[in-house]
Amino acid sequence: MTRYLVVGSGGREHAIAWKLSTETDAVVFVAPGSAGIAATEGVRCVDLAATHHQALADFAVRERIDLTVVGPEVPLVAGIADHFRARDLCILGPGAAAAQLEGSKAFAKDVMRAAGIPTAAYQAFEDLEPALDYVAHAAHPLVIKADGLAGGKGVVISDDLATSASTLRDFMGQRRFGEASERVVIEECLTGPELSFIVVTDGNGIVTLSTSRDHKRLRDGDRGPNTGGMGAITPSPDATPALDRQLVDTIVRPTLDELRARGLDYRGFLYVGLMLTPTGPQVLEFNVRLGDPETQALLVAMETDLGPTLVDAATGTLQSGTLATTRSACCVVLAADGYPEAPRRGELISPIPHSDVAHVFHAGTSAEADGFATAGGRVLAVVARGDDGAEARRNAYRLAAEITWDGRQMRTDIGL
Repeated sequence: MTRYLVVGSGGREHAIAWKLSTETDAVVFVAPGSAGIAATEGVRCVDLAATHHQALADFAVRERIDLTVVGPEVPLVAGIADHFRARDLCILGPGAAAAQLEGSKAFAKDVMRAAGIPTAAYQAFEDLEPALDYVAHAAHPLVIKADGLAGGKGVVISDDLATSASTLRDFMGQRRFGEASERVVIEECLTGPELSFIVVTDGNGIVTLSTSRDHKRLRDGDRGPNTGGMGAITPSPDATPALDRQLVDTIVRPTLDELRARGLDYRGFLYVGLMLTPTGPQVLEFNVRLGDPETQALLVAMETDLGPTLVDAATGTLQSGTLATTRSACCVVLAADGYPEAPRRGELISPIPHSDVAHVFHAGTSAEADGFATAGGRVLAVVARGDDGAEARRNAYRLAAEITWDGRQMRTDIGL
């Protein structure tokens, strides 16, 4: 019997807990979880915040947890893995220093430059006036990123100087994202299809997951503001076995080598966000955890157990391989009115129907007397698999169409 603790409360953590709960002799706890996650058979939620590292570690000791899996980036950047390892507890996730790959865009760019990773040309700024001067003389379009964690919303693609200047004043002058936007990274704008490439690693062994594609923009046709993700598909239609090998050899391994040269121990998921440019793949960003909503699609499509691989990665015994699947999956996110700027909460969700071919993961819901209500920006993720992308997409949208509330937002072109 393997006892797991999943840290987090969103759709990604719901999918991780669900996947682990389907495996033989697994006991799964989620902290803090949610009412929607608690409704999953074989999963128990515990009222402990993801940022309360000592309380979580005490729980892991008390409940004899074999492996803790950290879902969101915030506790990783805050050092939860360091705290657990100092107490000889098994946890999957990098320590705080290595988690700066996601916690600081400037740090990630520095690692890429040192490791020879292909990425967009960039400049980092800590003061507003030099940044304004830079964009005034730079060719547009540009990509402006808050350096720190901004919940997937701290990125603006600017087509002109007026947008760049207003974005910099908003980020740096008005501190829109607090400390996260006191420093910015300004990059050249790359073009081409995007691809998400995620691996599990113990710093040496590398296990690849199926490729995926995230749809970031709010509206159909990739219009509207960037969000945390409005849907995802797996596998990416642009992926090939040769590309997978290329990404491991030219991006993942050199990144891990550079971290090791800096004395950093990396055990966990490494998410590589890529643009497939005309000159080859280039890295847009690193995340130090599973993507969201890619996770929901990946784990529904996955036909093998996940837990043993995660245990091996956390304990430094991972053998390189793959967890890719021959099945396809499509994830459609249902979002609240006003998302991503000011999501409206408290809207009663219509009864969620049962489906034999699709799963519903709770990302931002609360339990009410009559069912569930909206309690976040991205509310639900509807995921289905199929023998190909078209079948998976039909199955997901068929169920998604039956779930409604006042002001619900949903893209209709995920996977197209």
